Amino acid sequence: MSRIVQIYLPCATGETLRIRSREQNGITTYTKTRKIRIDKMSSTEIEKEISAEEFDSLSRQILSTTRPIMKTRYTFIYKSQLFEIDVYPEWTRTAIMETELDSRERTVDFPEFLKIVKDVTGDKSYSNRGMSQTFPKEQL
Repeated sequence: MSRIVQIYLPCATGETLRIRSREQNGITTYTKTRKIRIDKMSSTEIEKEISAEEFDSLSRQILSTTRPIMKTRYTFIYKSQLFEIDVYPEWTRTAIMETELDSRERTVDFPEFLKIVKDVTGDKSYSNRGMSQTFPKEQL
């Protein structure tokens, strides 16, 4: 389990720039990530570790139309596939599950023990960037 704070910064059109603090097992790491969208389903990320001081300095440059995103992330492996479940304080019964596929031909084998309420793949309102602007209503 890790606790994450994610902040979006101003950047060039077609890109996303964010900083993130992640606390796991008592250790906090800080990263700056530039995400470049390739198409609706894929993107490339350039990630760099930064210091706590740089994180604090950059956090003051938060994109004015956004707010910090806070979440608790749980990870597990199911049938050789890594899944991440993000739990947000704004929701009491809903979370977002994500997995990354190594090819477009691969399909996701969803765990039977979880109830999938809605597929939000490609829905920008459920992206972290989208949720930093307007948090979606909880799906019940």
